[in-house]
Amino acid sequence: MLTVNVNGEERDAPRGDRNLLSFLRFDLGLTGAKYGCGEGLCGACTVLVDGQPLRSCMTTVGAVAGGDVTTIEGLAAGATFEDLHPVQQAFVDEQAMQCGYCIPGFIMGTVGLLNREAAPSSGQVREALAEHMCRCGTYQRIERAVERAAGLMRGDAGAAGGAS
Repeated sequence: MLTVNVNGEERDAPRGDRNLLSFLRFDLGLTGAKYGCGEGLCGACTVLVDGQPLRSCMTTVGAVAGGDVTTIEGLAAGATFEDLHPVQQAFVDEQAMQCGYCIPGFIMGTVGLLNREAAPSSGQVREALAEHMCRCGTYQRIERAVERAAGLMRGDAGAAGGAS
């Protein structure tokens, strides 16, 4: 049996060859990462491993043993709206979701980007999120949310507030 750190908690995984997405959703009940394409192309299943985005549908549990896995459920500091991670808050402020299915993946991809680059250019944002698909087409709002999130995480006073 393997032990995997998920959202700061050591969790037992019965099989190392199990798909990480299935382990998270069915064994642990963490349903924020979504099954989309099953081929790592849509981004709906994105989680963070050691702070960087990873497609959980294409990764085995054994491949992440020893790493820190963070799901969308592990981002917020608590259970209330006031406890949201700055990226989650920015997505709410910019009304970046329509149906919401893809948003956990976009949020996790954004956190990964902002872990690498505190003030990404528009081109860097587009490149980092290029393999995330939103069938509702809210890409412009998502880009604004990423810009707002970057400001919130840097502590910029102008980044707080409601939708543009």
